[in-house]
Amino acid sequence: MCDVLSKLNALKRPRLLISAARIGSMEYRRETHLYRHFKDGHPNRSKDALEYLMALESDLDSKRMASDAAYSVARHVDILIAMMGEARILRSAHTL
Repeated sequence: MCDVLSKLNALKRPRLLISAARIGSMEYRRETHLYRHFKDGHPNRSKDALEYLMALESDLDSKRMASDAAYSVARHVDILIAMMGEARILRSAHTL
């Protein structure tokens, strides 16, 4: 678990993306937000969800860096919101 969180902490993204995601993460609801990113239902474990979301985000960040026309800022922020929400759940479960 700590490996996933340490990878998340090591991410470097533009400040505006992170700020937008932090604001959105205050309203994060796992049941509704994860549904958008998982085609066949979301995993029960936050660690699994976070790993998958990080892979999606990495692909989006590559598109952003390449100025790819398929890049969507809204989707990127939405993925970052879900990542922050799942990380919060994972951290709170770890401290219990």
